[in-house]
Amino acid sequence: MGHLLQSTATLAIAPLLATALITGSQASAQTGVNTTSLQHTVVLSDLDEPWDMAFLDDGTMFFTEKCDGLSVLMPSGEVNALLGMSNAEGYASSAEDLFCDGQAGMMGVAIDPDFANNRRIYVYSTSNMVTPHTNRLMRLVVSEDFTDVSDRTDIVEDVPYKMEATDHPFGGTGAHNGGRVRFGPDGYLYLTTGDNHNSEIPQSPTLMGSKVLRIDTDGNAAAENAPPEGFDQRTYTYGHRNVQGIAFHPETGTPIVAEHGPWHSDEITVLRNGGNAGWDPRPNMAGRGECPDNYCGYSPNQMEGMNRYERATFMPMTDLETYPDAMPPIWDNNGWSQGTSSAAFLEGEQWGDWDGAMVVGIMGIGFGGTPLGQRIDVIELTDEMTVEDVTELTLPMEPGRFRSVVSGPDGSLYTAVDEGLIYKLTPGN
Repeated sequence: MGHLLQSTATLAIAPLLATALITGSQASAQTGVNTTSLQHTVVLSDLDEPWDMAFLDDGTMFFTEKCDGLSVLMPSGEVNALLGMSNAEGYASSAEDLFCDGQAGMMGVAIDPDFANNRRIYVYSTSNMVTPHTNRLMRLVVSEDFTDVSDRTDIVEDVPYKMEATDHPFGGTGAHNGGRVRFGPDGYLYLTTGDNHNSEIPQSPTLMGSKVLRIDTDGNAAAENAPPEGFDQRTYTYGHRNVQGIAFHPETGTPIVAEHGPWHSDEITVLRNGGNAGWDPRPNMAGRGECPDNYCGYSPNQMEGMNRYERATFMPMTDLETYPDAMPPIWDNNGWSQGTSSAAFLEGEQWGDWDGAMVVGIMGIGFGGTPLGQRIDVIELTDEMTVEDVTELTLPMEPGRFRSVVSGPDGSLYTAVDEGLIYKLTPGN
């Protein structure tokens, strides 16, 4: 468990474009945005891979740790450990079926819009309750004094989990797990899921990986969902690779996702109800040959002798040739895959021209796991939902794997890094 700190530093926002990866180094270019000072505060430290946060209006912050569980940081600074996973200690309640493995564990958290009356929160986690294991979206009730949770109800029980290491050399158990959960302005829950390194999942009408689900608080499909005929009605969009970020445009309410690419082309995509994101790593698609364990998601040997644009052509992240009606991305991280994991919108006049701009957290994954490009980008959108400008935040501390970015009720930007910290970024005077 972590503890509250009162360390504050100054953070400058340098006018940089999204970092490009060039022969192992970072490059950036100037834009016309003026530099703005921010206050930087370490909110919590000594955490076990913090994955997500959700806020009440008074600043109460629920947060998850991937291999420990769900806790809450009170406005007083007190931390209450609420729901622990198997083998986690010090929690008021425990769930023996919940576990972490690889990229899987306790991930997204969201607060019911009617929390003041129903005390409900929603947490996404990996469970071994059945075999094969699954990912589940749980509804919990928080006690009046914020010291415990009860009345667990699993409203989604069937999101696939990668049970075993396969014959291909890409990732282990628990890989490509998705995991972000958010309430949209329409009152529905949106849940993002991953492809498990299983080539059948992205275009499958019934397997609930590689999807964005839109459901009510009982787990039922939103009545307005319009997936193709034969699809599970909970499907809002499909054909994704591994979405870990979803946010809603502050003016239009349009959902936008951030997604990991396959050694190239992280993507930001504006969602369309019933839309296909165009990821299809099956063998023998568009002339592909045999692939390791029937998963062509990286294409054999594509790292050798190919630049990022050639790799994108060989195994496209969004296959517009096969699926011409697929949702095209509005940003592809300059053709690089660096772990674009989370998304939020800045809110408040204190952000100046960036009020209403999108921010994405980038974990900085290079070839062989090298930490290249770890950063937060500010992405300014036009009224037509195209990218107008991209600016990198320059951080005064060592960068980390930015797993989550969340706009707090005070207008500050909160970010969690895998290295065990949650930061608060607030515009200065």
